[in-house]
Amino acid sequence: MTTKTARTARVALVGDRSPGVVSHTRIPVLLDALVEHERIVLDAYWIPSEDAGDTDAVRGFDAVWVVPGSPYRSEAGVLAAIRTAREAGIPFLGTCAGFQHALLEYARHVCGLTRAAHAENDPDADDLLIEPLACSLVDHEGRVDIEPGSLARSVIGSERTVERYFCTYGPSRHLDTLRAHGLRFSGHDESGRVRIAELPGHPFFLATLFQPELSDDGSRPHPVVRALARAAVDHATRGERQPA
Repeated sequence: MTTKTARTARVALVGDRSPGVVSHTRIPVLLDALVEHERIVLDAYWIPSEDAGDTDAVRGFDAVWVVPGSPYRSEAGVLAAIRTAREAGIPFLGTCAGFQHALLEYARHVCGLTRAAHAENDPDADDLLIEPLACSLVDHEGRVDIEPGSLARSVIGSERTVERYFCTYGPSRHLDTLRAHGLRFSGHDESGRVRIAELPGHPFFLATLFQPELSDDGSRPHPVVRALARAAVDHATRGERQPA
């Protein structure tokens, strides 16, 4: 139940909603938990990947969350939504496949790596940025070490966390190029493999290979989800919402 003190913002959930994707079924629980624990109402709209490519698909929202559930029906639509959030300063969160596609969008449109590809969508491409992981992370928990002075550290509040994954793909090359063009990799596993990316200078741009949606039972929002909600409210409060 909302209260007079509840703060409201609009969030676009970009992805192909399915009852078979556990993280999708968790999102309504997380939205309810945000109301209970944070007094934040996220007015959420699901935008299928095929619709996300429309010019104004995510404009007018206070946050964009690219959710798990790949392969998306439209890679181009997801990349377009990420690009809009990045260029327009709309708070952005990408989780699991959202993380992978955030890197892909940055590689193509910022770094000039126009042939960079995702193996799940284009397995025969000659420049795979995202490839199958050597060890699957399906239903896996693992430690993530977080760099000091990063957005991720301020959000999670510790130098180390244990997170749950449900993925089989991750970044494999061009990471130095992405770094050189401004993307920061602020979280790594025990072996130094990238698990969190962020974009300094953006109001809020965070992507995680792990799925914060799967943390515990969802009755208390993961710090990453809380941070997105707060960034969305800040965006709404500043009046930066553009006409839908």
